[in-house]
Amino acid sequence: MPATDDEIREKYLERAIRELNTFTRELQSCDRCPRGNLMPVLGSGHPQADVMLLKHAPTPAEVEEGVAFYGRAGTALMKSLKRLDIDPLVVYGTLCVKCPVADPLLAAPECVARLVEEIAIVQPKIIVVMGMEALDILNELQLPLAREVFESPGVVQRLTPSIEALYVPDIDRSLDEESAKRAFWSAFRELGGWWADFPPY
Repeated sequence: MPATDDEIREKYLERAIRELNTFTRELQSCDRCPRGNLMPVLGSGHPQADVMLLKHAPTPAEVEEGVAFYGRAGTALMKSLKRLDIDPLVVYGTLCVKCPVADPLLAAPECVARLVEEIAIVQPKIIVVMGMEALDILNELQLPLAREVFESPGVVQRLTPSIEALYVPDIDRSLDEESAKRAFWSAFRELGGWWADFPPY
């Protein structure tokens, strides 16, 4: 008897969970970056999320917890997703530089390139790229069949045949100043329109 769509989806989810667990173990045992005794900051969210949030490097709160988007940025994004009617369970957040190094430029290029593997596991439909540093790294990754994504806040762009990208300002730099907050929200709310047009399963 052929497998149902639900059974097939379940198998894909199980595989994604296994692959992310392996990815996490490899990250934690990697010693390429000068991070001392601190652990890498891991991505968090649904292993097969439709929406991937991508920041450049961790904040002290994220380093302390070991989880991307922990703290102020995560709280602000949860409120924003709620306002846009986007279920947080369809979101996965991660960082370009996962190791808590003194300067993100000290991160080993091979470690930053692991983002390619993470994107391949999660297979998001859209990547929300936060800030110029994250955008530069995404463009340098050379994902298969990728096009360059431009610094055009609030404009949904085609990244690969199966993934779109939305550039927004860096959330960590947008939380302390009212005009920066408005600029972030103005760009980020385009995700709501994209989600509303996204075909249901």
